[in-house]
Amino acid sequence: MPRSVNAVASRRRRKKIMVLAKGYYGSRSKVYTVAKNTVEKGLQYAYRDRKTKKREFRALWIQRINAGARQHGISYSQLMGKLNAKEIGLNRKVLADLAMNHPDAFKAIVDAAVK
Repeated sequence: MPRSVNAVASRRRRKKIMVLAKGYYGSRSKVYTVAKNTVEKGLQYAYRDRKTKKREFRALWIQRINAGARQHGISYSQLMGKLNAKEIGLNRKVLADLAMNHPDAFKAIVDAAVK
């Protein structure tokens, strides 16, 4: 009896990898074994960097809030402490946006926190 290899499933599995490798340079998009390694590594980077992205954005927001706060004579840590004490519940993303794009509104928040 001849060996059954289920070529349909094998081709589908390989094609899935090759579709993900589309646009890669050279044999990374042409040769299955190379493409498989590249796609797996890319997925590892994607998983890792979804976590890193959150970290980097939080750091960026803190820098922007600090720059905006120092224009009004207060440091970031003092501002956040006073905002928490006054129970002004704005998150860092919103505060950073206000500091960058709406300086008058940010000044009003700083004044409300300091008083």
